[in-house]
Amino acid sequence: MPPLLGTLLSQGLKLGKRATRKNRDLFALQKNELLKMLKTARHTQFGNHYHFDEILQRFSNKTDKEFYDWYKSRVPVFTYNKIDEEWWYKLRAGEKNVCWPGVVRYFALSSGTSESSSKYIPLTKDLIKANKRTGVRQILSLAHYDLPKGLLGKGILMLGGSTELQKSEHYYAGDLSGIQTGKIPFWFNYFYKPGRDIAKTKDWNQKLEEITLSAKDWDIGFLVGVPAWIQLLMEKIISHYKVKHIHEIWPNLEVFVHGGVSFEPYKKGFEKLLGKPITYIETYLASEGFLAFQALPTLHSMRLQVDNGIFFEFVPFNDENFNSEGELVFNPKTIMIDEVEEGIDYAILITTNAGAWRYMIGDTVRFVDKKEAEIIITGRTKHFLSVCGEHLSVDNMNKAVQMVSEEFNISIREFTVSGIPFGTMFAHQWYLGVEGKVDKEKLCKRLDECLCLLNDDYRTERTSALKEVLLEVLPLETFYDFMKKRGKIGGQSKFPRVMKKVMYDEWRQFVQHG
Repeated sequence: MPPLLGTLLSQGLKLGKRATRKNRDLFALQKNELLKMLKTARHTQFGNHYHFDEILQRFSNKTDKEFYDWYKSRVPVFTYNKIDEEWWYKLRAGEKNVCWPGVVRYFALSSGTSESSSKYIPLTKDLIKANKRTGVRQILSLAHYDLPKGLLGKGILMLGGSTELQKSEHYYAGDLSGIQTGKIPFWFNYFYKPGRDIAKTKDWNQKLEEITLSAKDWDIGFLVGVPAWIQLLMEKIISHYKVKHIHEIWPNLEVFVHGGVSFEPYKKGFEKLLGKPITYIETYLASEGFLAFQALPTLHSMRLQVDNGIFFEFVPFNDENFNSEGELVFNPKTIMIDEVEEGIDYAILITTNAGAWRYMIGDTVRFVDKKEAEIIITGRTKHFLSVCGEHLSVDNMNKAVQMVSEEFNISIREFTVSGIPFGTMFAHQWYLGVEGKVDKEKLCKRLDECLCLLNDDYRTERTSALKEVLLEVLPLETFYDFMKKRGKIGGQSKFPRVMKKVMYDEWRQFVQHG
């Protein structure tokens, strides 16, 4: 590593450690973020339509919450379909000053775990800059980790989507990771792998092959990506070079930065590929913005970025605000960050400097430290099961899968479940991607028992309407072949943990007939 870069990074880490802020006024920071965004967008089509000037007048009022009361009474809650049909479609037609000043040139195609078609999420210059700032903050947070000296001089392998974007008449579209990678600062190229040429590759299998062939020439210290695809890559490299573990190829690998899904179901199989323990750091980077990251090694949570172009609102994830399909009711109860309670699941609404206004991102989170805005992701609003009141969250599922993985000494890297009719009642149909041999009946029984321990509502329904739990054990390849068939392979794509009827029917046909 060039000496100057090494010195700058080392000094940056020292400054980052000193700059750690405690006891921040989260309400004031969030109020200021909303104020800045309303001022910036006041003369856009959206700002004129929803009378931003009137809302802005309420910020100077002595009643602290009046600005928020006006904001949520004037601006409705938007899902992707609603805001795209009413506003964002104009952006792809080249119109300017729609929801944010200027013209939008880039759109991130969402991974779409449950949707058959991709969503086009606008990426403004302001959002891209904000994402970079949060990325720098995360790098500076490494000062709190006990990492070997010289690690920052090692390569950073980022396994994302292609940087070769789709070009339309008025815009470019592609995977968020591909767009962000294409805009990395020039000095970062010294560390960045697989490099610009391989990063352009659109064919996922070809990209993995090219990375594998080059792997022996790189000194990798950091891996960044979705757990499923990073694990597949490591397996491919280990097999190609006929080594026992990845550290025989990359002896200085120390950190895995992951996001998108819970890492727990992957961890057991992942660690079999290592020659020594490494550090895991979780991030919350969505197509709509860089929302949070794990700031301290002693915590298993992530810190919301409350002062960088995102205004957060929280909707209690309960039957009053969501129907049985996970869809938001009209005029749900929403609160700001100062009113949240620890231990309760909330759906997130975000307002961003890319022209997303009161936008439901689809994730559910739980605060573990309200004062420091520390959260964990508990699932998706539509990725939970409640066919008869069992209220089973993805967080419950992940923990139960982890428990049976450890008890049976197996690796379960992928799984999905659906609620199905069973006579006059209901059943849960599970599909597990298991590495190794296992007694299916015993595994099913123990999974059911673990879920009963983790969820009181589930335990109650297992004695009434939820009459049966069914389980199929499948090769891991079946899951990835299904994703490939649907055009959802690689990058930020994830296999859905819960399947509703239409997708479940397609999956069942695929499992039975290929």
